[in-house]
Amino acid sequence: MQETKKISMEAYNYELPDERIAKFPLEKRDESKLLLYENGAISHTVFKNIADYLPEGSLIVFNNTRVIQARLLFQKETGAQIEVFCLEPHAPSDYVLAFQATGSCVWKCLVGNAKRWKQGTISKTFVVRGKEVVLSAQRLGEADGGAFFVEFSWNDTSVSYADILDAAGQLPIPPYLHRDTCERDKETYQTIYSKIKGSVAAPTAGLHFTEAVFESLTPKKIERAEVTLHVGAGTFKPVKSETIGEHEMHSEFIIVKRAVIERLIENGCQAVAVGTTSVRTLESLYYVGVLLSDKNWAADRALKVNQWMPYETETTITAEESLRTILAYLDANGMEEVKADTQIIIVPGYQFKIVKFIVTNFHQPQSTLLLLISAYVGEDWRRIYSYAMENGFRFLSYGDSSLLRVY
Repeated sequence: MQETKKISMEAYNYELPDERIAKFPLEKRDESKLLLYENGAISHTVFKNIADYLPEGSLIVFNNTRVIQARLLFQKETGAQIEVFCLEPHAPSDYVLAFQATGSCVWKCLVGNAKRWKQGTISKTFVVRGKEVVLSAQRLGEADGGAFFVEFSWNDTSVSYADILDAAGQLPIPPYLHRDTCERDKETYQTIYSKIKGSVAAPTAGLHFTEAVFESLTPKKIERAEVTLHVGAGTFKPVKSETIGEHEMHSEFIIVKRAVIERLIENGCQAVAVGTTSVRTLESLYYVGVLLSDKNWAADRALKVNQWMPYETETTITAEESLRTILAYLDANGMEEVKADTQIIIVPGYQFKIVKFIVTNFHQPQSTLLLLISAYVGEDWRRIYSYAMENGFRFLSYGDSSLLRVY
């Protein structure tokens, strides 16, 4: 455990020229390059051929979260522009109820130019379904991670907060693209299977999938399942500490339905994870089962997988035992899905419980996402990234992809 926390972030640095960062997506999603890594061997193909490299009858798991237009811009009477970036709902804290809220709600937010808005109300006017709506915002106090609690209120109770964001918000594309959001991003920065609103960043490994790719899975009897992890702004948070042990991992909200857990068990508790968010969800699911298997676990306690739990918890239960424990919990409580917060950090030394294949893009230097990849492929991450550089791959959110397989 102590050795894990001493992992040096400098060891996960590499040179990423700005011109290798994809600023825009390709015209056709599935024409992107796909790097293939199979137990040390590296080659590449085109993403639309991915079915050729997946085992027959395998289960592929997607994150069906949908990116919200979370960035709201206000202008004070003094002329100062204030940016309010909605991270997660606070009152009500449930995502569905927060989006359905009429009249008012409170969100945890990042505030740009916060020094110019220490108190008082700021507002903006816009049109929803032909009606003029006035949205007001008031800072309530500080939250964790440099964020603030902000209360939003508006003058028309026939309008929901989801309507507010759709009409007045901007889609928050990654900051490293160094450009403004354009109209096209509203479509290209969403996966074609996105459903559940709540993310402030896309699960970008899924951006490559098209209906044609889905159809190519059918002849090989490859099944699809969906989980939900609402991606937070923390996914872009750089690791500023010299060692990973000093870094506080962001927390994210996950939802997994009973039917998905049952399908995982039927598939031998093995899955192809599309994106690091699906990896985090599936691996967190195992530790949710570990929590629930504790005889001293109180039924009314909130389920949360803490950052270092995988490294601090000695457990002998199998993945199947863990998943069946969750099913028993759902049965006992008349529930159809398990909900939890996860702060899990996956770094070298981590033992994967459910994920057997990873579909993922190419990540920033010295990021927790790169450490996750290294946890899976070991030091071969350098060979993989060097190969991508030498063969013209495009990096980060709108870039190319890889299929990683370790036997």
